[in-house]
Amino acid sequence: MRLSLFAIFLAVTATGVATGAGRALNPTFESAAPLSAESPIDARVFDRLKRLDIQPAFLSSDAVFLRRAFLDVIGTLPTAQEAVQFLADRDPAKRAALIDRLLERPEFADYWAMKWCDLLRVKAEFPINLWPNAAQAYHHWIRAAIRENQPYDRFVRDLLTSSGSNFRDAPVNFYRAMQSKEPPAIAQTVALTFMGTRAENWPPERLAAMAGFFSQIGYKETGEWKEEIVYFKPRPVGQALPPANFPPVAFPDGTPAHLAPGRDPREVFADWLIAPENPWFARNAVNRVWSWLLGRGIIHEPDDIRPDNPPSNPELLAYLQQELVASHYNLKSIYRLILNSQTYQLSAIPRTTRAEAAANFAYYPLRRLDAEVLADALCETTGTTETYTSAIPEPFTFIPEDQHAISLPDGSITSAFLELFGRPPRDTGLEAERNNRLTAAQQLHMLNASHVERK
Repeated sequence: MRLSLFAIFLAVTATGVATGAGRALNPTFESAAPLSAESPIDARVFDRLKRLDIQPAFLSSDAVFLRRAFLDVIGTLPTAQEAVQFLADRDPAKRAALIDRLLERPEFADYWAMKWCDLLRVKAEFPINLWPNAAQAYHHWIRAAIRENQPYDRFVRDLLTSSGSNFRDAPVNFYRAMQSKEPPAIAQTVALTFMGTRAENWPPERLAAMAGFFSQIGYKETGEWKEEIVYFKPRPVGQALPPANFPPVAFPDGTPAHLAPGRDPREVFADWLIAPENPWFARNAVNRVWSWLLGRGIIHEPDDIRPDNPPSNPELLAYLQQELVASHYNLKSIYRLILNSQTYQLSAIPRTTRAEAAANFAYYPLRRLDAEVLADALCETTGTTETYTSAIPEPFTFIPEDQHAISLPDGSITSAFLELFGRPPRDTGLEAERNNRLTAAQQLHMLNASHVERK
């Protein structure tokens, strides 16, 4: 029975996609509501599609939108009651109202903390070695920042400039959660995480100039097991950087930096990075959010921003950058803009077979659920729970029986299911660590595994 249902699903999906342009609207998946370019996002996307002579997909049906919004915004399926209420609602503004409700749900903080913990390498065990106490503190701080909608510039500045105990001053774990504490390695991590660029491909002198901002970070142990203090360790007066290893400190755009004696260079760099006129900072942030919600970045891949990898829609990217700065770095306002756009609400059934359609967001891309979201969905629909374990069974690693996978605080806490479905190891902070590609092993597990059968 399970095999036949799976075959029917594949047949329906393949038929909907293969018919292409000129086909009849499918009311199960698509809506007859007209497309418009009222929002600035849609104006830029649809104008680009018109210039390319690409027809956008129909809008998604209410049922498709409901499921999509729940999974994309809070990583959780709607309940049967929530689905019935939404589908019965005749208010034309019900989609916008649903988006507002989802953005305030506690699961929003759980799900997006999970995404940020991937980038910030929140992991207790090797090779990150935060240890459970610090990993728990780091995750708690990240989730609280998202729950409180902390401005993104303040969130990043805290990560870059904090000092103190990695158990009690959680943002300092940004510097602990790196495989190397050498200044060039720190500079590479900062560039990847907050500028979306791979500094290891820069000219050596450019990377070395940026590394100077992170050459006065000190680390020292305390009497408490596994605790470490991260702090600004100024050089003695008159001691300069070794010229052979560190050229004059300069920002990534080549502007020389003037470092006052006794001032933490990390603060100087953070002030430059989060300045409204800095093109890297806001661009990287909105491109990541767009990628998370629509399956690919306006610049793709989202952590490979470089001059020879241009955006597919420069006007759209520039608009979102401006909106983030104008909102005082309120990321939730960017989520709201994107989610309310017709571009986001398009059907997943394309009306063209042209390859450029995907890169220009002519339809919503079908993609596999994140491992954690899929695990939670299985448990929710079957009324069961999942067992998660840690390789470091210390007192700080308590995992309740009803723990949702999207709220796991530590990348070391896992299960065989999460491993099979591509949960990232959180070793590098690269988006590509999360593997959402379909495999035969995953299909066989869903069809025949005793794990699923017991559920």
